Amino acid sequence: MPQSLSAVYIHLVFSTKERRPFLRDYETREALHAYLGGVSNTLDCPPIIVGGMKDHVHLLARFGRKITQAEWVKELKRVSNLWLKEQGPAYAGFQGQGGYADFSVSPSNLERVKGYIANQEEPHRKLSFQDELRSLMRKHSIEWDERYVWD
Repeated sequence: MPQSLSAVYIHLVFSTKERRPFLRDYETREALHAYLGGVSNTLDCPPIIVGGMKDHVHLLARFGRKITQAEWVKELKRVSNLWLKEQGPAYAGFQGQGGYADFSVSPSNLERVKGYIANQEEPHRKLSFQDELRSLMRKHSIEWDERYVWD
């Protein structure tokens, strides 16, 4: 086959360090989401939707063929950290959590995951970020050690 073709969809989740609510300002949060989408697109991982809450981000993208997951996440976190710190003194102490979680999404599930990310306020009326992530990891059969998931 002379062409290299790919249709891999990834749902990325990462939080602020210690789940500190640095993203509580709606306008700044939305601007950060737009910025992350632009960066992901530049990395040839076109975003489908970016969302989240005051302490974490969700990004659903069609994953590119020329970058590893680790490189993609590292660059997204690096540039968003720099961008957020430029938004004013309230963000000077911003840090992201060291790790991340990402999950494969089948094309038949894209709309459901997209809706879930678009309506983040609903699950977070009852659910903390930690409980949300635990639920996602269980759903995707990921084993984890609580000692190493949170920072």
